[in-house]
Amino acid sequence: MTAEIEVYTWPTPNGHKIHIALEELGLPYRAIAVDIAKGEQFRPEFLKISPNNKIPALVDPEGPTGKPIALMESGAILIYLAEKTGKLWPADARGRSIGLQWLSFQMANVGPMLGQVHHFLHYAPEPMPYALDRFTKEANRIYGVLDRHLAEAEYLTGGIYGIADIATFPWLRLWEKQGMRLSDYANVERWCNAIAARPAVQRGVAVLEEKIRKKPFSEEEREILFGSKQYERR
Repeated sequence: MTAEIEVYTWPTPNGHKIHIALEELGLPYRAIAVDIAKGEQFRPEFLKISPNNKIPALVDPEGPTGKPIALMESGAILIYLAEKTGKLWPADARGRSIGLQWLSFQMANVGPMLGQVHHFLHYAPEPMPYALDRFTKEANRIYGVLDRHLAEAEYLTGGIYGIADIATFPWLRLWEKQGMRLSDYANVERWCNAIAARPAVQRGVAVLEEKIRKKPFSEEEREILFGSKQYERR
């Protein structure tokens, strides 16, 4: 029997990447909630697994050579799971290079920039027109890059659905919260709808669904998430 993988996570785009991948791969796992608004990501036991105090993180009791392994960073975790199973990752070197290219694009551009739009739209303590304009323009540019690519490819890695798609989808499914219009990007819209229809994706985004925030953050929670608490030396 395959040992259960432990996923330390929260229902955010980065957390959902790993939920979706595990559901697609059919690997047994247990989602362990790390409430980032309560500061649980700063607990010493979590920092041993994720030194960067970010979710998601993973512990696989059956890692390489049969020894347990702990990993942080969603991109690294996705590559690990793909290599562990031989799935969601092209078998040839050329395909893997293309897949890594689009996975890197997600990690360097899609997540950070769309995250900034989301922050300045919904969480900034006061309106910041310059920041919002800058990151909204960058978000539109990123959607445009993806749209042009998806005009010529079914999935980000060409004809193969894989971890690059899984990494990118949880961010783009929140297009409304980013102030975007998906209908302006017909190829991205087609791609989003196709991925959203997959049963494993639907199960993945439902993980910890009951934890999704339904009320504004308190001042204490805002300090934990966005204030000096983030920058304390540990």
